[in-house]
Amino acid sequence: MNIAGSTTFVTGGGSGLGAACARHFSSLGGNVLVADVQVEAGEKLAAELGAKVRFARTDVTDEGSVQAALAAAKQHFGAVNAVINCAGIIGAGRVVGKEGPYDLASFSRTIQVNLIGTFNVIRLAAMMMSTNTPNDEQERGVIVNTASVAAFEGQVGQAAYSASKGGVVSMTLPIARELARFGIRVVTIAPGVFETAMMAGMTPAAQEALSAAVPFPPRLGRASEFADLAEHIVTNSMLNGTTIRLDGALRLSPK
Repeated sequence: MNIAGSTTFVTGGGSGLGAACARHFSSLGGNVLVADVQVEAGEKLAAELGAKVRFARTDVTDEGSVQAALAAAKQHFGAVNAVINCAGIIGAGRVVGKEGPYDLASFSRTIQVNLIGTFNVIRLAAMMMSTNTPNDEQERGVIVNTASVAAFEGQVGQAAYSASKGGVVSMTLPIARELARFGIRVVTIAPGVFETAMMAGMTPAAQEALSAAVPFPPRLGRASEFADLAEHIVTNSMLNGTTIRLDGALRLSPK
């Protein structure tokens, strides 16, 4: 799929990996709908990037909110051709902690945003994409999800986060198989440790330790590198139904 002239719907697009994708796809001549609950950040980014980028306040866990944002993208740009799901939260905590068992509401919230929110966007976007005019490859759309290496080797305190991201990985193939009849591809990226706002909240010592744990290159990943991979997924029609680790060969330790 050509990015220039197409429209990409980016959840969590106001900051971090999502913002990097919005910037990159816009620079390639594409239209972008930045979907985020962070109104100030989303509006600022859209204003910075110009007329080809619009913002819509979007709660990925709310059906009506996502429908309205997708409709806004279609109204402004004519169609939605690609989706990049970057909206997510951390949700850290021990199953048995000093204050008692892990808060069930916190666990549910992490699953609701990271897994159910991702599925909510997929189902509604795929419905819209299914009516797109196919390109020369008979392709109508591309969906890129964000998981994490924690889906495969989650650390102590990551039960909720790992479960949510593991769910994203697990549903990638069955959804790709189902949507193949519409010419819609589905691929997931599982990033390692990246320079994001979430990472910025850690102490310098913790960030240095994580950087040193990456075999090569021994540093945190850059959001632009995530955006580069998202671009390749969208433009390479043979990539489908798989999860790609973007981690510098990192394998997380137990803690």
